[in-house]
Amino acid sequence: MAVVVSAPGKVLMTGGYLILERPNAGLVLSTTARFYAIVKPLYEEMKPDSKSWAWAWTDVKVRSPQLYREADYKLSLTNSELRIVSSRESANPFVEQAVQYAVAAAQVIHTDKGSNDIIHKLLLQGLDITILGSNDFYSYRRLIEARGLPLSPEVLASLPPFSSITFNTNELSGEDLGVNCKPEVAKTGLGSSAAMTTAVVAAILHYLQVANLPVSSKATQGEKVTGSELDLVHIVAQSAHCMAQGKVGSGFDVSSAVYGCQRYVRFSPEVLSAAQAGVGGRSLHMIISDILKGKWDHEKSHFSLPPLMTLLLGEPGTGGSATPSLVGAVKQWQKSDPQGSLETWKRLGEANSKLEVQLKLLKKIAEEQFETYKYIIGSCSHHTPEKWMEQAADLCQESIVKSLLGAREAILEIRSYMQKMGKAAGVPIEPESQTQLVDATMSMEGVLLAGVPGAGGFDAIYAITLGESGTNVAKAWSSLGVLPMLVREDAEGVHLESDDPRAKEISSGISSVHIE
Repeated sequence: MAVVVSAPGKVLMTGGYLILERPNAGLVLSTTARFYAIVKPLYEEMKPDSKSWAWAWTDVKVRSPQLYREADYKLSLTNSELRIVSSRESANPFVEQAVQYAVAAAQVIHTDKGSNDIIHKLLLQGLDITILGSNDFYSYRRLIEARGLPLSPEVLASLPPFSSITFNTNELSGEDLGVNCKPEVAKTGLGSSAAMTTAVVAAILHYLQVANLPVSSKATQGEKVTGSELDLVHIVAQSAHCMAQGKVGSGFDVSSAVYGCQRYVRFSPEVLSAAQAGVGGRSLHMIISDILKGKWDHEKSHFSLPPLMTLLLGEPGTGGSATPSLVGAVKQWQKSDPQGSLETWKRLGEANSKLEVQLKLLKKIAEEQFETYKYIIGSCSHHTPEKWMEQAADLCQESIVKSLLGAREAILEIRSYMQKMGKAAGVPIEPESQTQLVDATMSMEGVLLAGVPGAGGFDAIYAITLGESGTNVAKAWSSLGVLPMLVREDAEGVHLESDDPRAKEISSGISSVHIE
């Protein structure tokens, strides 16, 4: 019986760089872009042979159809070590760590419960793992341009679900191109590695009967997700993701992949010190046991956009960004100018808080006086921001517009401090080309705010639009050479799917695209 699990990608609205340090918070939106992991037995039945090494090792096959890749492994049943037996070129460190950590965690838990027979039988049938990512995680811009088609969401929606992924080609001249340079997958910055790691970990933990995952249900969308099973997925996925990265990151991308939209404060990095020091001869089982018992002090509380607001993302086509190099430069600036950087961070944190307060206030008003709220959002969606206050006819309507304008003021402050940080650190956190696009977007009718998400750079721009104005914003973006993506906000985190997504032809954006 196959287990199918999906986990969402993310957009970090606020908290870029600050989220790396406690107790700074970030507002993270999970999205309709989802990574899927399908886990099933490799063999229909066990093949017990006391003279064979099958008692000590089992087979694992990992398939990535979109990349035309397949990797074969041997998995140790004694220490969860994964050894590749096919070409190393087909390997994926995030998948490898996800498998090792998830299997080790399941073995530790079954040992504690005295139910080793269950996991032993399941593992002896081998693991057949297929991973699939929504088209939204990858850039198809070059494909669309090569076909001479318009940069429109309708064209994106016409691509087959889980389309094959092309690679970025290095455009340097021959003498500059090192022989070891490999083309990279063109991504859109939605946190594909975190979503993929989370989906694989969750699917294996569910398949090995140590985590009972929730089933996808739009009826519960937006509710705060809790439960020890999801906490287990979170801890194991964070550990695996950090080990694959080779460093302990903030973890907001994994947390949103597990729990969905949220306000997030990172965990103390020390909780993973056992894993980082894992080279000291300790087994993975001992390491994961310590990690599971550790004090995970991250904080998460539910956050989502107020009603009648839509998240839009656009791909400018100016090339991807290397987040680690941006972060490294900012950290170097902090060391070289501790006083100046501290002041900038303080101001940026205050601006982030202002935006959070205004969005929460708008959500509260919507709950208490929805008809008035709906009227103002509808009216403002047809006007540029300087005309919004003219739409208000009484004090209640005025208070809604004041909150809308307060949110705009806060994002302008956030952008200002992010630009200042980028200049001081000498890196393009909000490059000039992005600034022009974002400024143009914020001046459009019905646009509440816009910005460059996460660590910044060239990956994407985002906008929060009011009412039905998103369609016109997407058309305007297309005319400016920006490819409007299909991805939208979706508050759900990791969950079970009813069947193979390819059978249902899932495409995360088709339902939200209005083709006229």
